[in-house]
Amino acid sequence: MFKRMTEGYSFTEGYTFRVISLVFLVLILLIPLGLITSIVEERSTTADYAEADIMSSWGGSLTAIGPVIALEAARTTDTATTVRTPDGKDEKRVVREVAPFNLVFTPKELHIAADFTTEVRKRGIFSVPLFYGTLTLKGSFDPAMALASLQPNEKFSGAAAIVISLRDLKGIRKIVSAKLGDQELFFQPGKINAIASYYGSTDIFASLGRVPNRETEFEIVMEVQGGRSVEFAPFGQNTHVEISSDWGSPSFQGAFLPASSTITSDSFSAQWDISYLSRDIPLVWRQSERENYTPPSIFGVDFYRAIDTYSLNTRAVKYAILILIVPFLTLFLLEIVTKTRIHPVPYLLCGIGNAVFYLLLLSLSEQISFYAAYLIAAFAVTLLLTLYSRSLLTSPRKSWFMGLVAAVAYTLLYAVLNAESYALLIGSVVTFAVIALIMFLTRKLDWYGTR
Repeated sequence: MFKRMTEGYSFTEGYTFRVISLVFLVLILLIPLGLITSIVEERSTTADYAEADIMSSWGGSLTAIGPVIALEAARTTDTATTVRTPDGKDEKRVVREVAPFNLVFTPKELHIAADFTTEVRKRGIFSVPLFYGTLTLKGSFDPAMALASLQPNEKFSGAAAIVISLRDLKGIRKIVSAKLGDQELFFQPGKINAIASYYGSTDIFASLGRVPNRETEFEIVMEVQGGRSVEFAPFGQNTHVEISSDWGSPSFQGAFLPASSTITSDSFSAQWDISYLSRDIPLVWRQSERENYTPPSIFGVDFYRAIDTYSLNTRAVKYAILILIVPFLTLFLLEIVTKTRIHPVPYLLCGIGNAVFYLLLLSLSEQISFYAAYLIAAFAVTLLLTLYSRSLLTSPRKSWFMGLVAAVAYTLLYAVLNAESYALLIGSVVTFAVIALIMFLTRKLDWYGTR
């Protein structure tokens, strides 16, 4: 071997130089892959803008917080002070300061029921799931604890309002009925300063002709609409929430997961039971114009799309380097087996063909289902590589090995895309298997040899 290295041996004709050339080609192909990644991100951003535009005219995510009752009260503070009179004498006076505030208290029992029908609205090739339906808030208010919390220098003025905070008032189609005891409630938009803004939410309130002096039941029924998600806050001492819809892929989010849920291919229902002991919202609080209380214990459900085209495309591109290397190595091994000398340009063309797969996948998946697009793109590229390899190799029969390897590679990529939780495991095992196979096939290869 040493004699071969010193007598007439050309490094450029050896397998080692060939491998270095292939590595260089792979690095070059990272450039178009980077461009394709940028295109995927750009299309994903465009889709987000289109969805936001659709939702802005529909009402956006539905966030309903409340109801609560806000009592107008005032705190009187007397402060003794000494002032100097015009004749030069010191005189003791009492300065009285009256500070208004809202005394806010939550329901003793709060039951929320939401039943939604969904539809997918499109703008061009982009779409977003929207929903509409009935939202029912019912339960009871008991003012005893709130009134008992007033200090001797605090006094209830007699004015009160029942308040609900909504993220976007476009989400209200109409209020079907609203009653507190035997009082009919008339809601109107406005800032009562009872519930602080949440995501820029806006209050609706109904003035109360009289404040109940005992536990009183309420029921508020609204027709609402929104998109992507619906969220609530557990404002009752005991909060029970039921959400049902004809959407088959919900994603439960927030501070609390449902106590029970039923999910089928085309519908779901979920129930939450939350005690005030398990959340960080007080039962009674004082709120002045300079004080805000933002309820953090939001929970709810996202109307999650089971197949997110752009996230799947992004994940596919992340594994592109492996899909590029495997056909390169296959063509290299076929070159050795068939003793055919192949120029680096065909390798580069095969690599570009694999890169075009991701562009085909992105463009087709925007028009048809992702998996149909994947099947078409994978079949087209596999067929292209097979036919091209047949023209390169002296043994046409062995060209089918390229098609087989490409088909297996795309099948494994498909498995990775469908098993997000096990993607790393599958990728690691496959990479190990490929390296082991290459080591086995090339264990007796003379790397200093020439073709």
